[in-house]
Amino acid sequence: MPFIEAAGITVHYDLTGPAGAPVLLFANSIGTSFQIWDAVVPHLSQRYRVLRYDMRGHGLTEVTPVTEEAGYSMDTLAGDAVALLDALGIARAHVCGLSIGGMMAQRLAVTAPQRLHGLILCDTAGVIGPPSIWADRIAAIRARGMAAIADGVMARWFTERFRAERPDQIRGYVAMVGRTTEDGYIGCSMAIRDADLRAANAGIAAPTLVIVGEEDVATPPALARELADGIPGARLAVLPGAAHIPGVEKPAELAALIDGFLKDLP
Repeated sequence: MPFIEAAGITVHYDLTGPAGAPVLLFANSIGTSFQIWDAVVPHLSQRYRVLRYDMRGHGLTEVTPVTEEAGYSMDTLAGDAVALLDALGIARAHVCGLSIGGMMAQRLAVTAPQRLHGLILCDTAGVIGPPSIWADRIAAIRARGMAAIADGVMARWFTERFRAERPDQIRGYVAMVGRTTEDGYIGCSMAIRDADLRAANAGIAAPTLVIVGEEDVATPPALARELADGIPGARLAVLPGAAHIPGVEKPAELAALIDGFLKDLP
């Protein structure tokens, strides 16, 4: 269970795969830990050195406090990723970000382009909103705790079929959300609420693949198309039978898309 200090906080991370292989950094969605990539890693860890970490205030990474007015920012979260790479002595990585992790990755590609090689943006967008969604979610958490939202987000994360066939998994993910720190979730909600990355994305130079689950209702395929259209040269792949967290529902298929894209890079 490795921990390291980065950006002034203690970060929980996992690094596996051949020493000297290209590093592939995974960044998670809000309300999750890096374990959402567990089923994806075996498909990629022979070719890549896979780095996963828990975002600020999530999983076992240290939380920093938020106030009524101020939470985290996308620049803060991108800075956390750079600080983790620095702490581990990694100069450059492929980056795959999911949802808020994908927003962080977009920002990272703009603010620290020299740290990135390939960019995979998974079930994310340049804007995820409207802001009222995040205001309502923050208010619910402050009034009733994380349990107020834990059950409700499952319909946005997973397809109806997966929820019906895998109730054990769903209960586990409800527990994962419920145990996320309130400040961590609220701080990240504020970062999403306040971020509009669309204009800056025109400056992304990294080769980019946008992936979206065909049944994603949180960041649907239309938003993924808009995201891909806003990044020079970006490609779009739609993953059938998946919703917002395809690494859980379709891990082999997601890994194949990632690997196929990265293998084609210079």
